[in-house]
Amino acid sequence: MCWSATADLVAGTAVAATGAVCVARTRRARDLPLAALPLLLGAHQIVEAAVWHADGGSGPATLAWAVIALPVLALWVPLGVLCAVPPAARRRQAVPLAAGVLTAAVLAYALATRPVTAHIRGRTVGYVLGLPLPGPIVAGYLLATVGALLLSGDRWLVRLGVLAGVGAAVCAVLWRTEFVSTWCALAAVCSVVLLARSGARPAPA
Repeated sequence: MCWSATADLVAGTAVAATGAVCVARTRRARDLPLAALPLLLGAHQIVEAAVWHADGGSGPATLAWAVIALPVLALWVPLGVLCAVPPAARRRQAVPLAAGVLTAAVLAYALATRPVTAHIRGRTVGYVLGLPLPGPIVAGYLLATVGALLLSGDRWLVRLGVLAGVGAAVCAVLWRTEFVSTWCALAAVCSVVLLARSGARPAPA
């Protein structure tokens, strides 16, 4: 993932296919947003294949990639977790959801007012948006996504949160300038955990 257009295309197709199976196997309507997450992330990797073919730049593929990676995921994940967990566990989701709403709003505004540019850097893609205070924004993003999963109380979602959190740490250390791109690719692969969850017996509502 993220190492070439072919890698993104192959991985994206596989993850999207997994997402389609997750959706088909889902038994409760409230689980559908999370079940569709691999479908979204797989499509996201396929979009990045188009970024590779365009040799980076600031074209439509780059913007589409950034919209999904930044505001959409920051909001999709905590909302999906909120829908999926039992009512008794929803109070714990207040902080991740608030972080997701605020972070998504800031990122959406940034994308609407600033150009985003992709740069091919060897075997990775770096995205430049020029965010003010990137540290707090990244913290809010991770709280909304990884935090929502870890606080869910659902064993499958907690596992996904641990994998995504470890992946974020590894990406931050190894690919600092391409953190968002590499983390999104790892998160896409990790999201196949949801395939196992979709086939498990639903927990009581």
